[in-house]
Amino acid sequence: MFGKKDRKVRVLFIDDRNDLTSQLAEYFTREYFGDRYEAYSAGPKRDLVDCELISEMYRRGEDMRRQFSKDFKDRDSLRDDEDYDVVVFLRKGVFDEWAKRTPWQGRQALAELGSADDFDATDDLELAGCYSELIDRVSAWVKENLGDAERLRSLIVA
Repeated sequence: MFGKKDRKVRVLFIDDRNDLTSQLAEYFTREYFGDRYEAYSAGPKRDLVDCELISEMYRRGEDMRRQFSKDFKDRDSLRDDEDYDVVVFLRKGVFDEWAKRTPWQGRQALAELGSADDFDATDDLELAGCYSELIDRVSAWVKENLGDAERLRSLIVA
């Protein structure tokens, strides 16, 4: 597909703080397509993985407690050789600011999947619904776009 046939495709998901959407994309890629992809995530800044996300995923039977936030300098968790086949930016603002400044090789894609900044909840029940919708959206995107090599190839913008 993108890499050599004797290895998995290496994909890196990037968002602002690597605390929510990119964590979901990394998690679902490993869950659904771990036999085909090496999935990573990072952001220009690191933060804690969103506790509400972890709770909502756990409520669904998905355990993300081992996920942790990484920034661009995290050499313990990102590839030392900086060799990714696809780098997927999950926010247009992050793409605009960082796409030409990151050290990573590989093709770049943009998938605007949303973030907590988009949540418009006024109470805890609505907030849980916002998390649930984001989880469903990222899960569906991963299934649809990483399950089909041509579909993923069509997302490449740089």
